[in-house]
Amino acid sequence: MNTRRLAPAALAVALLVGMTGCSMVSPQATTIAYSAADGVNIPDSGPLKVRNALFVADESGENANFLAAIVNDTDTAATLGVTAGGVEKTVRVPARATVSLGFDGAKPLLFEGLDAALGTNVDVTFRSGDGDTVVYSVPVLDGTLPYLKEFVPAS
Repeated sequence: MNTRRLAPAALAVALLVGMTGCSMVSPQATTIAYSAADGVNIPDSGPLKVRNALFVADESGENANFLAAIVNDTDTAATLGVTAGGVEKTVRVPARATVSLGFDGAKPLLFEGLDAALGTNVDVTFRSGDGDTVVYSVPVLDGTLPYLKEFVPAS
């Protein structure tokens, strides 16, 4: 008689463990960091933080504008070096400021001779102040999206 009373309780415990056990071993998707934009966030390697970095290229992929936001949370100005396609560009960021490349009326960085296929990624070297050099894959987009159309370099 005791086994008949224990059977439903054992079944309920088995169902409870079986139905919730997956969440104990699988990672929660909301805890995985990712770039929720068209561009990518570059891992921090120095005083400057590069956010939403991307290229907008012409149809040939030969010329592309580099767009990003560069954040300096420190009390001293710093310089970011961006190298792509063998060409290096630098951006000076004042202390406690954010520099926008391409948005808010600011000019993007033009890379001529990039020779990148649309829809691919380009390896870009970032050097932030005195920090380590970081190589990261940055997407190359075209002007299909209406808000990127103005950033396609003139032929």
